Amino acid sequence: MKKIELEQWEPFPGDPRRMQYAGQRVAQEVFEELKHRLESMGYLPDEYFLMDREWENGREIPKDADIFCTTDYGGNEGVYLDVYLKWYEDSRPVTKSFITGKTLGETGADLDRMFLISSAITKAFHGDGETYARHLRQGERAEPEGMIVHLNPTEQRTIIEALVEQQERQEQAMSQTEQLLRRMTGSITAYMDEVGRYPLHISDYDKTVLAIRDGEFDAFKSLYPRVSDQTDDLLIEVAGRPGVVGGNMTLILLAAVERFSPEAYLTACKRAVETGDSWRVQTLVKESEGRLSEPLPSLHGEVILYAYTNNCRNIAKDLIAQCTPEQIASVPPKLLRWVAEKLDFQTAVDLVDKGVRPGDEVAGILRTLTGQHQEWMAERLLEHGMPVEPDNYDALYACVSNQAVGAAKLLLDRGIDLEQYQLWAEHRPKGDGYTETMEELAAYWSELQNSTQPEDSPMKGMNL
Repeated sequence: MKKIELEQWEPFPGDPRRMQYAGQRVAQEVFEELKHRLESMGYLPDEYFLMDREWENGREIPKDADIFCTTDYGGNEGVYLDVYLKWYEDSRPVTKSFITGKTLGETGADLDRMFLISSAITKAFHGDGETYARHLRQGERAEPEGMIVHLNPTEQRTIIEALVEQQERQEQAMSQTEQLLRRMTGSITAYMDEVGRYPLHISDYDKTVLAIRDGEFDAFKSLYPRVSDQTDDLLIEVAGRPGVVGGNMTLILLAAVERFSPEAYLTACKRAVETGDSWRVQTLVKESEGRLSEPLPSLHGEVILYAYTNNCRNIAKDLIAQCTPEQIASVPPKLLRWVAEKLDFQTAVDLVDKGVRPGDEVAGILRTLTGQHQEWMAERLLEHGMPVEPDNYDALYACVSNQAVGAAKLLLDRGIDLEQYQLWAEHRPKGDGYTETMEELAAYWSELQNSTQPEDSPMKGMNL
């Protein structure tokens, strides 16, 4: 398999044979590609394999960074695999944790397996001259629990042919067989091309899916036209395939197919979010116009919501910048509340400026912000035009209850009637500071009413 790159490269203008540096890759995208590769070979630690939170939300891999792994027993239980990034800033080395994996087992075989995973990770980023380390488990047999085997080429071929025959006869062993074949050959599709006398008796669709998962671009191009009746499922597969090859497969399918079902297209967009590839998500969302068999006005909003709530805020922000006000109007109302809870001011303002419709969530947004002593943010959102219905007394109640006088005054400016509010709130709980806040608002309301009366009104100047 090709090594995983930490940098982005693009064809040189005027000379497509030359490549030029185009920036660093997003850490989330690199992590998802590595995780996909390990999972396809059965090399994920059995407890967890997680990226450190500080690399979420679009943070890029530092320039000229290198990757290395450490493996050791944990302080209490299990074996830990730590993946680190190391780079230089002002000629000084900087080392940061990138990924942590853990297995619950503590035997020597568990330690050996974690070292094999560490080896596979190192080879994924630095290249592998021959083949990946081999690991073969003995299935359900009690003794031995597991074994590490290093095979010469002749032994490899013997095992591979036996595994292919097993896959043909025992469909329930498909997953384990695929993992072992990938571990020993790099990809199943490459093996199928190499050993024609032992073809895998599977459908064209299954072969296409294998090509996608193996990252065999040429095989995919030759196979997908044979399964034109299953393009919805293929779009989901390619959209969720991490790495550059997955992005290229997505472009090929989008160019070849005119219509997709809205359900499949939305699922594909969400799978693309999970790869951490913002460019791919933006491309899919942009290409959705005219591509769906039925309209799905909520697609843009649902993808933005999915990205924001799955620790891909950078993707959500890129989509918000790309979308029209009409498309932003389709965003589920709860998104603005979640953004407010994160105190993500710029995203909240961008949503409001583009016409987000928070609906009944406004009261919750104001309650959250004023309750966290972030009245300034509540005021800015209202000043930028966050929609509030004139009978949304819950919104005013949230501000008064938290003594947020400035935000409450803005609500009165926006048309909420203080006298009607008092009738509405008469029997609701009133905590400390409520009465004082209402007195200040009453004075402001009186000034507001007087300022709106015509100069020659008989009421002008009367002491009511």
